[in-house]
Amino acid sequence: MSKNFTNDLKELYDLVGSKQKELGQYFKIVEDENCSFKQMRVFIDRFLQKIGLSLNNENRLSVLTRLIALRDEQLVQSLIKEDFNQAQIDEVKEESYQWVKEFYLKRHQELLDIIDEKKLLNEFYRELLRGVHLVGIALSDWQSDWTKHIINTINPQLELEFKDEAVKYLDEQKLYDVDENGNKADRAYSVLQKNEDGYRVLSYASFFKDQVGEVLKAFDEMLKNLSCLEDKQTNQKEEYITYFKALKEAFGELDQTKLIKRWQDVDRAWMKVTSPIQVGHPLEYYEDHFRKAVALEWDIRLSNPSDIGADKTYKNILYMYNTLFDKLGNKKEEVLKLTMSNLERVGLYIGRPALFYAAEFNGLFSAQVVPNDELVSKEEGKKIYAFSDNILDSLKAKPFLKIQNKIFGKEFMDKERELIFKKPELWHKVYEITTIGHEYGHILWLDNDTETHMNKSGVFKNIEEFKATTGGLMAFFMNEDDSCKTHVLADLIKRSVGLIAWMKTDEVQPYYCEGLIHLQGLFETKVLDFKDKLEIDMSDEAYERLKVWYTNTYESLATHYLAKKEADEFLSNYALKQNGHYMPVETKVKEFVNFYWGLHQSMGREIDDDEKKEDWI
Repeated sequence: MSKNFTNDLKELYDLVGSKQKELGQYFKIVEDENCSFKQMRVFIDRFLQKIGLSLNNENRLSVLTRLIALRDEQLVQSLIKEDFNQAQIDEVKEESYQWVKEFYLKRHQELLDIIDEKKLLNEFYRELLRGVHLVGIALSDWQSDWTKHIINTINPQLELEFKDEAVKYLDEQKLYDVDENGNKADRAYSVLQKNEDGYRVLSYASFFKDQVGEVLKAFDEMLKNLSCLEDKQTNQKEEYITYFKALKEAFGELDQTKLIKRWQDVDRAWMKVTSPIQVGHPLEYYEDHFRKAVALEWDIRLSNPSDIGADKTYKNILYMYNTLFDKLGNKKEEVLKLTMSNLERVGLYIGRPALFYAAEFNGLFSAQVVPNDELVSKEEGKKIYAFSDNILDSLKAKPFLKIQNKIFGKEFMDKERELIFKKPELWHKVYEITTIGHEYGHILWLDNDTETHMNKSGVFKNIEEFKATTGGLMAFFMNEDDSCKTHVLADLIKRSVGLIAWMKTDEVQPYYCEGLIHLQGLFETKVLDFKDKLEIDMSDEAYERLKVWYTNTYESLATHYLAKKEADEFLSNYALKQNGHYMPVETKVKEFVNFYWGLHQSMGREIDDDEKKEDWI
């Protein structure tokens, strides 16, 4: 890359960061009545009035969280507290999506205008960003129909008709996407349509004909404009053109039996794009628990020009995996070969999301390892994305809540805040261990068809997130950094408890289930105890007990993966479904989960007036 391009990239990265921090400042309207963001308060209050919620700070925080953090759990709790029924809640969730969409499409256009005005990057990349934005508008318009049909119509019908046997029914009727050999794929780029005989499968392009038509038009426009421009700074023009053409073909594919092959071609082309300006396309499938329909992700990710890496975590992962494979991996050499090949070819991109659309207006990721298709990864490897700067900005911006002191106590929270506000370098080290370690952890123990074999009851993701986090922890345990030990433990405790708040949020069920498994370990080893309030033991002895538990549990889980056993067999040792959501198996853990859930509902949005953020900034 030329020096000018690198300087432009740095200027753009800093610009995106400053806009993100500016957004976080808006939380001040619930912390300080005299803050200067009067216009934003009016904007928030108008939306509260539109959806029929009371004008108070709890509800303002719920709506701000929906707008800035892009999550709707707190909004849903506000609606439940004011007696909205499920149909009304679904209606408000859609209204909030439209509201957030309009807000960010305007912000994204403003960013593009600044880039044009300053002539940042080169004309090829400026046109690429404009093209991504046009595709993003079309995908964002489609997102509501995608959610309405798959999540709010077909899936409730399947649950009503077949209850826990829905996935079994879909398998028996062959209502899934297939690879080029006719085998069941682990995800879908298609939808079910109800008919007289039951259901039939249609590709996205067949069912969402008009919406996909708009997406294809945007790709045509982008390809036409890019084709006559040059990219002499990164020499990635041909790779991008090949990638966007593959995307157009995949979105437009009508033959449902060819969808997986089309999208594998997308992933292959995308893996060859190595520019610091990365595009994110439909890759993940958390929302749909039955057929794993791939969500409409679409974004631009900027790599930090400072060239930050994660070498220590990478080396620790390699050492841990090789050590345990020698112990557990008898006659599974193909798994070792694939995993090591993926690890050796990982492209790591640490940076910020700059533009995002569609499904991502319902939540951005803190990190991601992709593609999920193991056949493509066998050929091309993986990419890991980590958005540490965004996460730290977000933690600094969020108001202090009463529930945090109530659950964890002042001493615990003070140490947490000292790390966030006073020790950013150490915080980044902990993030590398826990979050980037988590993404490396996803790569381990997998064969080409592991997920297909383990997902017969549709809950593979519900143990996969635990496997990922614990892989990162195990790598740290085998090569500890004393400066990080207590912070890693505190992060694990805080995150595991906090995930209880997602008990009834279906699209993030895998993370909630992960939290329940961690909690069983934390309670079994007496790191946590519950007697009317949470008791936390952060001693060296407690830490060592927990390490033993994780070692035994992870070895058991790795053996489970190597044998490709049904995921539910492992999950059922820790959590079982009751009344539509998972609950812990162990009595003590269940007592605490119920206690925290009750607090989350009653006071989860109350601002802590006794603790001032100004004291930490």
